Amino acid sequence: MPPPTQPPPPSPDDAEPSVAREMDDEDLVEELLVTVNSARAFAEFRRTQRKECANLLRWLQLVLPLLEELRDAAPRLTDDAYRRLALLGRALSAARRLLRSCNDGSKIYLALECETVLAKFRSVYEKMHSALDGLPYAELAISDEVKEQVELMNAQLMRSRKRTDTQDMELSMDIMVILQNNEEERNADRAILERLAKKLELQTLAELRAETKAIKKIINERNGQQADSTKQIIDLLNRFKEIAGIDEKNVLGDVSMPKSLDKCPSLLIPNDFLCPITLEIMTDPVIVASGQTYERRSIQKWLDSGERTCPKSRQPLAHLSLAPNYALKNLILQWCEKNMVELQKREPEPAAGEQEDNKRKEDIPSLVDGLSSIHPDVQRKAVKKLRMLSKESPENRQLIADGGGIPALIGLLASTDKKVQENTVTSLLNLSIDDKNKLLITRGGAIPLIIEILRHGSPEAQENSAATLFSLSMIDENKAAIGSLGGLTPLVELLRSGTARGKKDAATAIFNLVLTPQNKARATHAGVVPALLGVIDDKALGMVDEALSIFLLLSSHAACRAEIGTTAFVEKLVRLIKDGTPKNKECALSVLLELGTNSKPLLVHGLRFGLHEDLSKIAKNGTSRAQRKANSLITLARKL
Repeated sequence: MPPPTQPPPPSPDDAEPSVAREMDDEDLVEELLVTVNSARAFAEFRRTQRKECANLLRWLQLVLPLLEELRDAAPRLTDDAYRRLALLGRALSAARRLLRSCNDGSKIYLALECETVLAKFRSVYEKMHSALDGLPYAELAISDEVKEQVELMNAQLMRSRKRTDTQDMELSMDIMVILQNNEEERNADRAILERLAKKLELQTLAELRAETKAIKKIINERNGQQADSTKQIIDLLNRFKEIAGIDEKNVLGDVSMPKSLDKCPSLLIPNDFLCPITLEIMTDPVIVASGQTYERRSIQKWLDSGERTCPKSRQPLAHLSLAPNYALKNLILQWCEKNMVELQKREPEPAAGEQEDNKRKEDIPSLVDGLSSIHPDVQRKAVKKLRMLSKESPENRQLIADGGGIPALIGLLASTDKKVQENTVTSLLNLSIDDKNKLLITRGGAIPLIIEILRHGSPEAQENSAATLFSLSMIDENKAAIGSLGGLTPLVELLRSGTARGKKDAATAIFNLVLTPQNKARATHAGVVPALLGVIDDKALGMVDEALSIFLLLSSHAACRAEIGTTAFVEKLVRLIKDGTPKNKECALSVLLELGTNSKPLLVHGLRFGLHEDLSKIAKNGTSRAQRKANSLITLARKL
C-alpha cells in the first residue's frame, strides 16, 4: 500500500479557504460516476496518444470502486472530503475532454501538438493525485480493499505525472522536414509523406474525410486565431490528399465552412443546446423518462450498451421510449440561423468507416461460430478478429458475449497453438472489462486454463494472462478461487523472470490477490519474498514502490512476517529511508513500522544504522504521510 504523498500547493482555482457546495453530497458523487462512465465509453484513440489514453482509462477503471462505495454508503461529507471530491470532479471532466479529443480529434493537430497534449495528461494526473492524496477513508466508510487499491493507483499516478516520455522522434523529424521544405522540394517529400500518412492512419478516403471534419472543428474553435498553426494543418491535409489521389484543394472538401467565423468572433453556444454525453450541439434532441434531453444517437448508444439509468441524474428509467424535443430543436435552429452556424447534417447513408464498423459487427456471430470450427485456420482467423473487435467498443463486447463468444473462447484456451492461446486469452482480457463478463468467464471454468497459459504460454500470452487474472480478481470471490487453483505460483515466477511488462502485470495481480489472508500465505509459500527483493534491487525496473506495497500487505500476516522479518531486509529498508525517493521513504517507513510494532529487535537493529537522524528530518520535512510514519517510529523507539 503506497502511502499517499503530500499534495503540491493548490492552484488559485483549487485554493479555497471555505467550501462553497454547489450540489448535495449524493449529487456530487453521482456526477463523478456519470463523468467516469461517459469517459470510459471512448475506446478508440489516435495513434500518437494511444498509450497515454490507455493509462488514463486504467486509472478511471480503478477509481470506480471508490465512487461506487461512496454512493452506496452515502456518508456526510466533511468540507475537506467535499473539496477533494470536487477537485476530483474537475480532474475527471478534464480527463473526459482529453479522451474525447484523442478519440475523434484531428490526427494532424494531435501529432503537431503532441508535447502540449502530453502536458494536459500530466495536469490531469496532478489533479487526480492531489484530490485522492490524504482522502479521509475512515470517515467515508471506504473498505480497506478499495483504500489499498486507490493508494496503489495514487502511487502510480504520481510516477506517471513525473515521467519524461517524449513523442515519436521519427514522426517529429518527418513533420519538421515536411513543414520546412519549400514548393520546389515537394516532390522529394513523397516517401516521407507516405510514411507520415501511414503512421497517422490518413490514407483512405474515409480517414481523410473524417480528418477534414475534425479540422473544420478546430477552425471553428480558433475563430481566426493561431493562423500560422492552422495553415500548417491545412497544408499537411492537402498534401495527404494529393498522395492519396484525391483532387481536392479545399480543406473542407464537401463540408462547407460556416460564415459565422468572420461575423461572430465570440460565439458561445448555450449549454442547454449541448448533449450532456458528447458535449456537442444537438441536431436531434430527445427526452428520456427522467425528463433530461440528449442527442438521439448518443442516448441510444447508452441504452444499447445495457444501461437503464439516466446518464446525468442516474435515476432509473421507468421506460426506454425517446420523445423528440421539438421545442428545443426549434430554438437550436433559430439560434444557428441567427448566428449563421451550420449544423452538421446527418448523412442518409453511413460513412464508409461506419459501414465498415457495421459490417464487422454483423460478422461477430459468424466469427463466434468460427471458434468451434473443425478447421484450425478458421479458428485462428476468427479468434484474431475477435481479439481486435473485443478491444474496440462496449457494443462489440456485448455482442460477443450475447452471441455465446465467452464459452467458445474458453474452449480455445486449451489449444496447443501458442498464437491461438495468446489471442484467446487477450480476447477474454478485453471482454473482462465489463463486470458482468467477469462472472461469465469465471463460471465458465476459465481460471485454471488461464493459469496454465500463464505457466507455459508465449511471453505476450503470459503477460495478458496475468492482466486477465488481475481483472477477474476485482471480484472478491475470484481472489480466493485464483489462489486456491494455484495462480500465485506462476505469477511469482513471472515476477521473478518475466519481461518488464510481465513483471508489472504480475505485481499488480499479486497485490490484488494478497488482499485476502489465505493468499498472503500462498504467495509467501510460492516464493514471493525473494522475487520482490529482486524487484527492489533492479533499479532500472522502477517498481520499488509496488514491491514495498506488497511487502506491507504481507507483513500484516504473522506467517509471512516471519519470512520477511530478517535483519538483511531491515537494512534494505534503512537504505531506502536514507537514500530513496520521497515515495520510497514513505513505503519503507510503513513496512518498517509494521515490522517494528510486532518485533522490537528488528526495530532496534534498524536504529543501529543511525536512523534516528533520518527519522527526525522526515518528521520535519517529509511528506504528510511520511511525517506520520516517522513520528510513530520515533514514539515506538522511545519506548524501547
